[in-house]
Amino acid sequence: MGNGDTRVRGLAARAGGWSAQHRWAAVGIWVLFVVLAMGLGSAAGRVDVDQSEGLPGETHTAAQIIKDAGIDEPASETVLIQAKDGGVKATDAEFRAAVTAVMDAVDKTGEVTDVTSPYDTDTISKDGRSALVQFDMRGDSDTAGERVEPVLNAVEDVQKKHESLRIEEIGGASMMKTFDDAFGDDFQKAEYSAVPVALGILLIAFGALVAALLPVLLAITAIMATMGLMGLVSHVMPMSETANSVMLLVGLAVGVDYCLFYLRREREEREAGRDPQTALRVAAATSGRAIIVSGVTVCVAMAGMLFTGLAEFEAMGLASLMVVAVAMVGSVTVLPALLSLLGHRVEKGRIPFLRRRRRNGGNGESRFWTAVLKGVLARPVISVVVAAGALLAITAPAVGMKTQNLTLDQEFGDSLPIVQTYNRVNDAFPGGSEPAEVVVKADDINAPEVQGALAEFKERAVASGASRGPVEIKLHDSQNIAFVYVPLVGGSDLDKAGENLYKLRDEVRPATLGKVDGVEAPITGQVAGSKDFNDQLAGAVVPVFAFVVVFAFALMLLSFRSLTIAITSIVLNLLSVGAAYGILVGVFQHGWGASLVGAEGVGAIITWLPLFLFVILFGLSMDYHVFVVSRIREARMRGRSTNEAIKHGVVTTAGVVTSAAVIMVAVFAIFGTLSMQSMKQMGVGLAAAVLIDATIIRGVLLPAVMALLGERNWYLPKWLHRLPDLTHDESPEAMARPVARDGEGERLGV
Repeated sequence: MGNGDTRVRGLAARAGGWSAQHRWAAVGIWVLFVVLAMGLGSAAGRVDVDQSEGLPGETHTAAQIIKDAGIDEPASETVLIQAKDGGVKATDAEFRAAVTAVMDAVDKTGEVTDVTSPYDTDTISKDGRSALVQFDMRGDSDTAGERVEPVLNAVEDVQKKHESLRIEEIGGASMMKTFDDAFGDDFQKAEYSAVPVALGILLIAFGALVAALLPVLLAITAIMATMGLMGLVSHVMPMSETANSVMLLVGLAVGVDYCLFYLRREREEREAGRDPQTALRVAAATSGRAIIVSGVTVCVAMAGMLFTGLAEFEAMGLASLMVVAVAMVGSVTVLPALLSLLGHRVEKGRIPFLRRRRRNGGNGESRFWTAVLKGVLARPVISVVVAAGALLAITAPAVGMKTQNLTLDQEFGDSLPIVQTYNRVNDAFPGGSEPAEVVVKADDINAPEVQGALAEFKERAVASGASRGPVEIKLHDSQNIAFVYVPLVGGSDLDKAGENLYKLRDEVRPATLGKVDGVEAPITGQVAGSKDFNDQLAGAVVPVFAFVVVFAFALMLLSFRSLTIAITSIVLNLLSVGAAYGILVGVFQHGWGASLVGAEGVGAIITWLPLFLFVILFGLSMDYHVFVVSRIREARMRGRSTNEAIKHGVVTTAGVVTSAAVIMVAVFAIFGTLSMQSMKQMGVGLAAAVLIDATIIRGVLLPAVMALLGERNWYLPKWLHRLPDLTHDESPEAMARPVARDGEGERLGV
């Protein structure tokens, strides 16, 4: 092979060798990079996704019209006044007194404006037992939740004086405050508890404090650097809190995994009697290469989110891609330097019991997988049938998957009083708590034909059955814009409300506002936003799936120069994702075992989760796959038979794969304990998939399939031989050979 070809193929070995030789320089460069990234990111500040502009379709058009007009829509609040029994009516003196008391109380806080009486706006229910007092919060709607407490207290005081009535407040500001109070610390607790959990598992895996701290240290510094980079990048592509949380999850998972792979191999080579320098060279050329292949594959998978056209998904994809890239670079550069600096001190802080157990016969997982593999390799056909059959059975429920944006009661259950208020408002005034909003823009909003069209739209919206009213119109004369608020029949039933939204968009609007030249009338609101998001997401599924699968296949083909391995890696990963879908549907849609995770009565999977899970899981699954197959290929190149190579590769990686999987499952399971059902679904789906991937897939199905294929595992058609050769001699013997010098410094891995 030529020198140029060898340089490319020995990238991981060369990076590790340089870092080990220039230890302080490598550590200093990494520290400088992290500090600079954090400093520049902090100075630049982070630009977050505008939630209204981040949505597609008419929702985006409406948001753009409002933004261009310079109109700041206030946060609207509603106070429900409702008789607790059938005796009191809205026309009774006691009821009227309560309405007046509420209006006076909220007005006196000085935090509200435009307080309206239900007797003026006709917001009285058909049965006469419920009425709505409506008003807007002063100031910026984004911060209204921080100022709504005095208003909530004022309403609560009125409730105490009218015990025969139910007096409750709901709206954008009050919901924001309630959720922040109830769940604001939820994510932080989960994120903070993930690090100690990972550290505890690593202590058990390594039996030494210093060795356990290294992976956590690498993951944390990679996350810190990425936070800074997110601030810089957000000025080109806005970021979000959700993207930040996903980045933390992915960063901790891959950062710990990559370091774990590298450190375990270095320790293994030293325990085999190699000197520290040789052990580092072997680890760099083998695990280091596996980390690069895996990292690039994960980055490609995360890049799939950039094709959705949804700002939130694009932010999550880019943030995840960056943290994986940073963790990958750190693993093959600063980690060898730290290991070279520490030497045998990496064993400091030993835990005696764990060390003694290792000396007495290795860890229990290796013995377990040795026994499993003996049966798998003896009966590969039965193993494939049983394992694949089990996975397909688990996947089967996914065929009937129902996705939707979860309603308030689905998301939070009865854990919050405001959810009950939301349901009461929707029962009494269908759609009243989340009306459709028609943003009407005209050359002259007060022109007779425009005013006539608005009046006709208002009338036909009710006559069509899409709304029971009252339909409210707010004019902004100076901007020539009108807001039309239409409560949709269906309320919290998003399917039914969605049908009525289509009725407004496809029937009522064309017959009224659509007849006037120069009038734009996009329809937005909570239901419209949900529908537009779902439509955009549905259109993105095929291109995202195709992009991720095709590029992952190409990377596997180039990295292992085997058509068979490329195909089996894709099929096995798809099986893993399918099983995760099946578990999600079984638990959250059908309710099988839902009580175990606190998910009773959800009945659906949140819309964004299937695509999100596919991208994340497809990427993370490659960690294990690349690591295990690389070890099998290495053993095969050293002259072992395929069956012996499979056994050696799986057994020697069992401990590290198990440790990595346990960490991932534990971290994801923490998110499965959160109160929000969307986060619970994400945590359960990720944890279940990783567990299946590390056990059934890597421990049974992969070795069984490879055993059946035999020498065909390494098949590459002649017409593909022209492809770039990204493989290299991964055997320890090759890494341990005396290095050559070529005038540019020492070359490793050749």
